[in-house]
Amino acid sequence: MTEMVYGALPVRAREPVLPKWWQTLDKWTMTSILLLFCIGLMLGMAASPPLAAKNGFAPFHYVQKQAVFGGAAMVAMVLTSMMSPTLVRRLAVMGFVATFVALALLPIFGTDFGKGATRWYSLGFASLQPSEFLKPGFVVVSAWLMAANEEINGPPGRRWSFLLMMTIVLMLAMQPDFGQACLILFGWSVMYFVSGAPMMLIGGIMLSLVPIASFAYNNSEHFARRIDGFLDRSVDPTTQIGYATEAIREGGLFGVGVGEGQVKWSLPDAHTDFIISVAAEEYGLILVFAIMFLYATIVLRSFFRLMRERDPFIRLAGTGLVAIFGVQALVNMGVAVRLLPSKGMTLPFVSYGGSSLIAGGIAVGMILAFTRSRPQGEISDILRG
Repeated sequence: MTEMVYGALPVRAREPVLPKWWQTLDKWTMTSILLLFCIGLMLGMAASPPLAAKNGFAPFHYVQKQAVFGGAAMVAMVLTSMMSPTLVRRLAVMGFVATFVALALLPIFGTDFGKGATRWYSLGFASLQPSEFLKPGFVVVSAWLMAANEEINGPPGRRWSFLLMMTIVLMLAMQPDFGQACLILFGWSVMYFVSGAPMMLIGGIMLSLVPIASFAYNNSEHFARRIDGFLDRSVDPTTQIGYATEAIREGGLFGVGVGEGQVKWSLPDAHTDFIISVAAEEYGLILVFAIMFLYATIVLRSFFRLMRERDPFIRLAGTGLVAIFGVQALVNMGVAVRLLPSKGMTLPFVSYGGSSLIAGGIAVGMILAFTRSRPQGEISDILRG
């Protein structure tokens, strides 16, 4: 009856979700991620059988688990990349609150699995590392606060984000997990710089790390042991760094051959923190260069697309996520060749690890969501105006 009197409302034709998502997606970044995951499975088949045999599992037990975790990570990445920036922000805020509480409760309910650092929750069938999931949520929340700081009568977002960052860094240092603490600090510093912070302030923050590092060295045996091992000019061939550097040296340009590497039998973390050593030994520097090229493609293409973004929140959040992603890969490979002290940090999408894979899928999904093409003018239009 209503339609007879007032007429029917016109139905607006909407563009299908999947075609629109595919047309606006950065396909080079998506392809690079998928290739890295495939390389990780290939290297897992070479690196994980010794550990599986040691623990009484089938030869490819860890590869199968990596495939399951990786499949969940790919689904999370695709679903997140389909979201609008506003929805990503809302979900990231809720995820950040949950992971922050989980991080705070680690000293009570967490475990160290005999590694000297309480970073995980034991779930029986798997383990959960809250700091991996905290990173993308923290970046989005900090970007939101910094962007709000620029609004008229906006809150002191920069100051709040700084206090939040310092709280998280201190919580991570108490585990101790200095690697993740440095990632959080680095990601925040990059966003703070992009948001327009003066160079003098950034320099002051960097200089403040010297007394902090000195305090950590003098009061943390875990931290001091890693620094001493890094500064020692002689490399003990029976240590993880010793095995890793020898494997890279043996691999040369083309590697010793698939399945012929020996480092996987000596390194307890050959399938996680030192997976790049397995790649260098069995496949040579050719594969290592290919992996580096894929990471560089993801980072550079994402930065170039973010440079054209006019929304300050999207620009800051995307920059922070890309910075952490790229530096984590750089640190992992730098540790393997002894350019950096050991950090216990995985190689994104290549190393084995459920928390790392799934959290990485969410983070890259956010990057893909923030770098999707949107109907807007170039940021240079604002500058010219």
